[in-house]
Amino acid sequence: MNSDVRSYLQKIPASARRPLAARALARIFLLGFIVSLGSLTLDASDRWETLQAIHWVENPSNDPAPGPHGELGAYQFRRSTWKSYTTKPFEYARERKHADDVAIKHYEWLKRGFERAGVTATPYRIALAWNAGLTATLKGRAPSSSHRYAKRVTNIVESLKERTAKTEAQ
Repeated sequence: MNSDVRSYLQKIPASARRPLAARALARIFLLGFIVSLGSLTLDASDRWETLQAIHWVENPSNDPAPGPHGELGAYQFRRSTWKSYTTKPFEYARERKHADDVAIKHYEWLKRGFERAGVTATPYRIALAWNAGLTATLKGRAPSSSHRYAKRVTNIVESLKERTAKTEAQ
């Protein structure tokens, strides 16, 4: 059993450690699956690569039109997320400089949330939480569509890392 799953199980109060229901077991196995997909650990350059990948998945053409739920900008922020990090008008989310500032703050908040939970922050987990929310991710309740989203982001991050490595090797 990997340390993330063990850590998750240790957080269950002793009074609740009766045999786990099938649904709870599925969440534990899903967490293990996330751990295996999220094995890429974060370093200093990962923030840029992860945010770039999220931008390319969310709004690659920089379309200024709102998304289906009113999301705006390069990272498709919802109004509530935007307001958590800035007092600037939500419409500024369409401007890349302002969107980048909020994206960095949101990324760092997600990363700290994983660290507080004793879970390693990886590009996969950051992307999963970006799409499904930190709480849903930590509780193993992210929908399959969010897992597909996180895998797409992770694939782009890996491609960016390969491209960077090739450039540096030349």
